[in-house]
Formats: sequence, C-alpha cells, structure tokens
Amino acid sequence: MKIRCVITDDEPYARKGLQGYIGQIDFLELVSTCESAVELNTFLKQEQVDLLFLDIEMPYLSGIDLLKTLANPPKVIFTTAYEKYAVQGYELEVLDYLLKPVSFDRFMRAANKAFDYFSLQQQVKPQQEYFFVKVDNKLEKVVIADILFAEGMENYIVIYTKEKKLITHLTLKMLQERLPADKFVQPHKSYLVAVDKIDAIEGNTLGLSGYQVPVSRYQKDEIMQRILQDKILKR
Repeated sequence: MKIRCVITDDEPYARKGLQGYIGQIDFLELVSTCESAVELNTFLKQEQVDLLFLDIEMPYLSGIDLLKTLANPPKVIFTTAYEKYAVQGYELEVLDYLLKPVSFDRFMRAANKAFDYFSLQQQVKPQQEYFFVKVDNKLEKVVIADILFAEGMENYIVIYTKEKKLITHLTLKMLQERLPADKFVQPHKSYLVAVDKIDAIEGNTLGLSGYQVPVSRYQKDEIMQRILQDKILKR
C-alpha cells in the first residue's frame, strides 16, 4: 500500500525536512509540495491524494481555514510550531498533530498511525449487490454490477449504467466508500470507473459503452497498470 501525500508549508526548511522524512518511509509517496494553503487548494482540484502534512499559520489562508472550506478533504497530519490549535485540529478529525521541530521518531509514529488508518479502510467489506439513491422525489435502485462509471459534479454525482443515468445529491467519495475497491478505479478526480466495463483505451481516454472518460496524466501509469495488470497480449 502506498499513501499518496502532499506537504504544505510556507517555510522552505520545513518542507525540505518533511520531504527527507517521507523519503525514508516506503509506504509514503510524496506527490507534491506546496508553499501555501492557496496553492494546495488549487492542487486538490486537480489531483486526488490520501494524506496532507499541513502547516497551520500561513499567509492569506491558514491550514485550518482551508480544511473548513473543503467538502471531502484528505486525511491530515498537522505540522505546526503552535500548540494552541490542537483542540481545533482534533475537532477537524486530523490523524495527528506534530509540533515543530519534528523529530524523525515522532514523524514515524504519525506515519504508522496513518498506515493503520488506511489499512483499516482497505479491509474487505461484505459484498453488497445493490443500494438505493435518491433521485428527485423517489429512491432508485442501483445494482453495482450494472454501473459503468460515475461522474462527480460539485454537490452531486451522475451514475451511468447501460440502461439509465441517475443524478443524485451525493459526493464521489461517498459513492466510492460503498463500492468494492478491487472492481472500481479512479482515473481522474471527477470519475469512478468499473474496471471490467472498459472497452477501449486510447491515449488519455477510457471507452465504456460509447462514453469517454479522461485519465489524469499524473496518474496514467498507475491507472494503466491497475486496469491492464496481466490482461494484455503482446507478440
């Protein structure tokens, strides 16, 4: 398991120190570093990540204020020089709260806590064949095996099957938590795709029963490996 993470801190030495720590831990994958919460906000609109190492007091927008604006933020480990925000941090359900200067052994404890959390999330859940979603003023049954893909659009999602298209006020993350992780892949921050429903792959696009779904260029190699595995025939 690789935990995709981002460092956000306005201090260059703090970013460099955390980057070195992450490089020592094989289950952490550093996706990006940001110098401000504003820069991180822009990045999160483009990419899906699991964990933020987030400073609190930064210019223009604090780490806490940013978290309050995000509908479905990644999990967070605060890295700060100030103890006074600890209560607010735990109210926001952060995984850990690291005080600067952060020692490597304290960082390792926080990283292990994140590993335990994500491992628990990946544990096999009882297979569910269907669920209901609210569409307009009625509940519609969705058979998981019929789903082609789902598209996230701000405060609602669109679930596509071969027979119908359902628009419901949920988030993509909420839907993802109800779907079997081994059968669905997220090629782009706005899409979830049923792996066995993919008909074609061309460039950065997946074809599913006449629909086209984009693949993020930052995730293309990982997504292609997940989709193809050992199922491609070569001469």
